[in-house]
Amino acid sequence: MQVVGPVASRYRWQGEVETAREWQCLVKTTADRADELTTHIEAHHSYDVPEVIVTPIIGGSQEYLSWLRQETSPSAGSG
Repeated sequence: MQVVGPVASRYRWQGEVETAREWQCLVKTTADRADELTTHIEAHHSYDVPEVIVTPIIGGSQEYLSWLRQETSPSAGSG
């Protein structure tokens, strides 16, 4: 995970323009685990509607992508 911030955010919420100090968290996982991660974030985030978006990885270092798959597998860290 990478945390960027704080950042100043402006957005419309319940008919009002809001300004908030936020942190952007980039969490990497595999496509088959994205729904599980989204559910977890939504269940634990303090916002009613946190910004959760999925950005597909369409390429990259094969060594890194292999490491990512290994580290985000359900069995990672269980040994």
